[in-house]
Amino acid sequence: MTTLFSDSESAESALTPREIVERLDRHIVGQHDAKRAVAIAIRNRWRRQRVPEEMRHEIAPKNIMMIGPTGVGKTEIARRLAKLTGAPFIKVEATKYTEVGYYGRDVESMVRELVENAISLVRQKERKNVEEDAKVRTNDRLLDLLVPPPVSLDVSGDGTNSAEQYERTREKMRAMLVTGELDQRIVELTVEQKATPIMLSGMGMEQMDVDLQGMFEKIMPTKANRREMTVADARKVLFEQECEALLDTEKINSGAIELAEHLGIIFIDELDKVVATDSKSADVSRQGVQRDLLPIVEGTTIQTRYGYVSTDHVLFVAAGAFHRTKPSELMPELQGRFPIRVELQELKKEDFVRILTEPRNSLTDQYSALMKTEEISLTFTDDAIEELANCAHRVNQSAQNIGARRLYTMMERLLEELSFEAPNMKTGRVEVNGAYVKERLHEITDDEDLTKFIL
Repeated sequence: MTTLFSDSESAESALTPREIVERLDRHIVGQHDAKRAVAIAIRNRWRRQRVPEEMRHEIAPKNIMMIGPTGVGKTEIARRLAKLTGAPFIKVEATKYTEVGYYGRDVESMVRELVENAISLVRQKERKNVEEDAKVRTNDRLLDLLVPPPVSLDVSGDGTNSAEQYERTREKMRAMLVTGELDQRIVELTVEQKATPIMLSGMGMEQMDVDLQGMFEKIMPTKANRREMTVADARKVLFEQECEALLDTEKINSGAIELAEHLGIIFIDELDKVVATDSKSADVSRQGVQRDLLPIVEGTTIQTRYGYVSTDHVLFVAAGAFHRTKPSELMPELQGRFPIRVELQELKKEDFVRILTEPRNSLTDQYSALMKTEEISLTFTDDAIEELANCAHRVNQSAQNIGARRLYTMMERLLEELSFEAPNMKTGRVEVNGAYVKERLHEITDDEDLTKFIL
């Protein structure tokens, strides 16, 4: 492993499975089996880095398939996991891809997106390392604008005195610059603007491996404009320029490829939608998408604009409702690449109560915070939470079951009037109780026909 990859391992990446589950519990209610499965998969990556070199390449990641209805937390588990470990992560829908030869996106583009995500992560990390140097260089350039060096410091006999005087003036201005006393002074700065390249689009253009954007940026001429701005604004422009100048692009690219190969997570949603059916209207490329997915999940090398990327050790997490099809209807080879199967449970009323109250920045906390910006104190009583959970569960049973997403609809309907009138109320305290919930939501829950139109 290179130094950059070793540096990327933080305390977060060395979490034990129990610690990972505890962290996920702060944001996601229930689904313990799924949390355990992803926690073990992440820990196995940490373990793999510590086995002997000759065995390390033989240990393949154990990909996971999550099976469960919509809105129960499949995507959220994967998203929180990536954020927790600081790993490159992308979420893609299997339905967006088509078999090679058809118009649309090919499956290799998901690997390119993963590398782009890794580039962003490594770039942020490297930028933090150069920020201090960039600040020093920015101040030096600002001083050059504020106190331009004389054309020659030795044109007369007292050249030494002139040089010393210039340095004293410069240091005095530097002290004023640091304290912010010169922030409103006007300076003239040269700002380079690159001509806007021609945008090319069409079938297959987004999958091209050649960095056309980079080629156009080199070809198109840059336009230099002299602009007057305050020192405060000039500092921001110069700081960005210095950061860019100090960043090592080659190091970032190679580090990002390594990070994507060893820590990348690709979450493939809606996998059940590419199961071929007997229906004549079924997409003819569904089976083809599975065939194209197979080599990527098995492990192959994909060419990207930053170099070749191996998917041998990328962790794939697939998810699908599978309410009309079964995982066994997928291609046998593809099934074999997802050895870990976890079934997520349908949400019960008790789960809705926990979702409204337990997670960090829960839905009720979010609405209370939004109303606080209008100087309104919004609180929810226990019976209000119970009634909200009951309504959400009842509508899910009588209409389409969309899981926890139902709560978003319920909360918006419940607080619609308050949200509209809040700016005119100025200050106040609003307590939402069970009776208020029943009054606002009884039309939705009591009318069977109406529930069909509530998303």
